[in-house]
Amino acid sequence: MTTTDLAGLEATTLLRFATAGSVDDGKSTLVGRLLHDSKSVLVDQLEAVERASHDRGQAAPDLALLTDGLRAEREQGITIDVAYRYFATPQRRFILADTPGHVQYTRNMVTGASTAELTVILVDARNGVVEQTRRHAAIAALLRVPHVVLAVNKMDLVGYDERVFARIAEEFTGYARELGVPEVTAIPISALVGDNVVEASATMDWYGGPTVLEHLETVPVSHDLAHCHARLPVQYVIRPQTPEHPDYRGYAGQIAAGTFRVGEQVTVLPSGRTSTVSGIELLGTPVDVAWTPQSVTLLLEDDLDISRGDLIVPSGDAPTPSQDVEATVCHVADQPLKVGHRVLLKHTTRTVKAIVKEIPSRLTLDDLSQHPNPGQLVANDIGRVRIRTAEPLALDAYEDSRRTGSFLLIDPADGTTLTAGMAGNAFAAEHTVVAEPAADDAGWDF
Repeated sequence: MTTTDLAGLEATTLLRFATAGSVDDGKSTLVGRLLHDSKSVLVDQLEAVERASHDRGQAAPDLALLTDGLRAEREQGITIDVAYRYFATPQRRFILADTPGHVQYTRNMVTGASTAELTVILVDARNGVVEQTRRHAAIAALLRVPHVVLAVNKMDLVGYDERVFARIAEEFTGYARELGVPEVTAIPISALVGDNVVEASATMDWYGGPTVLEHLETVPVSHDLAHCHARLPVQYVIRPQTPEHPDYRGYAGQIAAGTFRVGEQVTVLPSGRTSTVSGIELLGTPVDVAWTPQSVTLLLEDDLDISRGDLIVPSGDAPTPSQDVEATVCHVADQPLKVGHRVLLKHTTRTVKAIVKEIPSRLTLDDLSQHPNPGQLVANDIGRVRIRTAEPLALDAYEDSRRTGSFLLIDPADGTTLTAGMAGNAFAAEHTVVAEPAADDAGWDF
């Protein structure tokens, strides 16, 4: 089997997906039902859940406890942290992230969905689309998650009424379309009972689509990172300087996107110096080709000045380094992000000083309008920013590469993550922004 065949096999057998939704919409119950009914729960795990449920006075096992692992989560009956679970069926392997629903923990949804190819957004059939539903849809669009599933849960509590499902599906789909979400699949379910989760519902014969698991097993997964711009952020320079390897110099890191081959001409950014790949080592073994997300060591024909934070790219496909960054961001910290703030910007393995020069707009979730020049972003706000960095950065547009088009803004005082950023126009749909002149930056030296 060739390396291309192996890459294709890996791409088609693994799906990363995340769940999202408002508090008490049933995310953890859905995940627990998915694991239980697909026979992905170990006997001792199920016994522990049965004991915990019995101690809480519940007659039946509370499957939400399979993912709510923190003590505070079990005591309060809510999800606080992102819970990652790994399971498999004969058709596909899965990595799922069960994310919190409370608005206070929306930042964790950004974490869980940042690497997902699919997001399941739950809606309580009794409440319909609420503000948090719209926020999660906006984040899925912002992160360019290729596939979105609308799971209308608790259909048993509305008498399995097709009209309720149709109304919610139409409202959500229209909203998602305005955001530029490429695909929405709506499924009516009852996670508590198990309707349309793994097995088709006998009480909703008016629905003829797939169950949640059937959709997860068959949805196309592109894994476009293997075919887009090749990027290797240098994490560590290896120089053993031993008698056996007196001139060895390797550049180690995880390939963020694309493919590298021996003999390929590459450019090191931000310096712009070029060389040729003389060798690639994967787990200490020489190979001719390597692709994302493999961790490798590149060897170059020329002795260049390369250090952690540099970016190795194909010479014919190199982004232009710049000190000016325009991006869509989701602010995740309790402290506001304001014009004039000094921050650290972390892009792949490179961290540089930066200043927030302008906040042109903040997204209003109700009607997707842009509130111009808000002056600051508070926790869970989505908006546009313009940033000036102390050193040039080689960012791709987020629409071209989710890995090398993303960055973090960090508080230089205590290392707190402030903001998750997506370079360029992250939303697929265009939104009009009305901007005023940028704030005065007098006194800054970059």
